[in-house]
Amino acid sequence: MTSKLSSLHLALLTLLALLAFAGNSLLCRAALAHTSIDAASFTTVRLVSGALVLWLLARLHVAKTAASGRGNALSALALFGYAAGFSFAYTQLDTGMGALILFGAVQASMIGYGIWRGERLALWQWFGLALALVGLALLLWPGEAAASLPAALLMLAAGIAWGIYSIRGKGAGHPLQVTAGNFLLAVPLTLLLSLLWLNHARWDAMGLMYALLSGIVTSGLGYAIWYSVLPKLAASSAATLQLTVPLFAAVAGIVLLNEPVSVRLLSAAVAICAGIALVIFCKHRPV
Repeated sequence: MTSKLSSLHLALLTLLALLAFAGNSLLCRAALAHTSIDAASFTTVRLVSGALVLWLLARLHVAKTAASGRGNALSALALFGYAAGFSFAYTQLDTGMGALILFGAVQASMIGYGIWRGERLALWQWFGLALALVGLALLLWPGEAAASLPAALLMLAAGIAWGIYSIRGKGAGHPLQVTAGNFLLAVPLTLLLSLLWLNHARWDAMGLMYALLSGIVTSGLGYAIWYSVLPKLAASSAATLQLTVPLFAAVAGIVLLNEPVSVRLLSAAVAICAGIALVIFCKHRPV
């Protein structure tokens, strides 16, 4: 009975973390499409509030476990690049389309890094990688229901930045401590962005609330929950579960923001998620 409760607890926490990640896309799109807040202000409020929450959680964690780890400037720069690109891209992208481009770019950049480091891929993995890239290309291809190219390129850059951040985070110390440190180091960068964007700054109560929810709940608490369950998940399971994030985001955008469903979006979602799944599941079958 205890084992069943423990498994249920783990499953619920994992689901909460995945929903939080999808929630970042939903909150950002809702704020930038349906309120007056500008992308730079949203980014700043998100990173500053997230930094405060993560700092408090990290302090509590250190007091209990003496865990070690700290942020560094390059990782903070990658984090800032992700957050800023993410926000500016969502001024023109629907929730699901943005999440798919982001997710595809993150996974493709991490797989590409592994190949560059000499990792061998099986034939089916190469097919999966090609399929995922076709899905990304489908979203960018000109025509009806195509993504805005400038916004899509910004989201691609955000995904690559998050991929770099994730790669640099491996072995850097306790994830919660490192993430808190990187968020704190990213704060001066985002304040500088807001200063440079000051002439275009716009605020309203609802936009500020969405930004705070993104920083405190779906970023700060979401990352904390994810890092608490990650050690209990197999690496392949963790990677596979993340396939659900863009799907959750797309469904939320359709249901809550009345965003349109297109054949292009559905086809790209299948191609990207199926392609990445092939890379993950065929990992231990080298050519």
